[in-house]
Amino acid sequence: MRSLSDAKVDRLRNLAANPDFSATKYRIVKELARGGMGIVYLAEDPELGRRLAIKVLNSPEADSGTARRMVREAQIIAGLEHPGIVPVHDVGMLADGRVFYAMKLIKGERLDEYATRVPAIKDRLRKFHAACEAVAFAHAHGVIHRDLKPQNIMIGSFGEVLVLDWGVAKILSEEGEPLMSQNEDEDRTERDSLEADKDTTHGTIIGTPLYMSPEQARGESGSIDQRTDVYSLGAILFFLLTNQPPETNTRPRELNSRVSKAAEAVCLKAMAFEKSERYANAAELAAEIALLLDDQPVAAHRENAFEKTGRWISKNRFLLLLVLAYLLMRIFFILTSRR
Repeated sequence: MRSLSDAKVDRLRNLAANPDFSATKYRIVKELARGGMGIVYLAEDPELGRRLAIKVLNSPEADSGTARRMVREAQIIAGLEHPGIVPVHDVGMLADGRVFYAMKLIKGERLDEYATRVPAIKDRLRKFHAACEAVAFAHAHGVIHRDLKPQNIMIGSFGEVLVLDWGVAKILSEEGEPLMSQNEDEDRTERDSLEADKDTTHGTIIGTPLYMSPEQARGESGSIDQRTDVYSLGAILFFLLTNQPPETNTRPRELNSRVSKAAEAVCLKAMAFEKSERYANAAELAAEIALLLDDQPVAAHRENAFEKTGRWISKNRFLLLLVLAYLLMRIFFILTSRR
């Protein structure tokens, strides 16, 4: 492998740290974050007088396959018009050949940061339900995220929930199979690029270890479907219920006794080792979370008579207190009227 000279390395670092946007309408303000494929900057659009976020490819000398992935990410996000997915405003190329795309600037905190501030499980479940709905929308349009984790879910300043980082998303055909390029040469070039980046070819692993599904951990890219994201969502739910990442053979109630049996059952069904035992997609999981929020029975857990009674009492506490107060008042008046 040919090594780079110190001067060339310094030049590449300078270009990465100070991308040249002189040929665009945008002005870079500061760096916000770095990822495996790109750097996100705070930028200004002087024509519209607004601030936005711009993601730029890491290196000017990145291969064409990586650049195509960046454009593909922008196209995927742009095609998913949903309140829970950050809209893309523009895509282009810098003078040095690096791809960039501009998107809405989101101010807020990550889901893991939100969880440290908000201890109530029901409040966490409401945010989780919104994230499930965004992923369900993507699933309905044949897109699998493949890297869902608390750090990729943002809570905006108005309480909105957004699912971020679609850079390794996979597009499925109408039959639910991975969608391959019709151009054989182009497809082969992209496969080579992805293999170099340890991305989506067979035998390579993509995702975050604590939140990836068993099929992802085995590098079985052909097995990836909606249920892969369901597993990751289940792992996020485990974190929200326990304040800890998923642990092997550990149930949420072992770590937090306040977790209901129904919530635990939903979490474990989403995280089932076998895909066939999980929810079919994020929409099914979202529906179960909605039932939990409404104190309704869920399909993942069969209640006994005691649990049904307890759930009814919990759901109707206010009504029971009114009845009890009325009865106490009646008893008081009956006793005082006999004097």
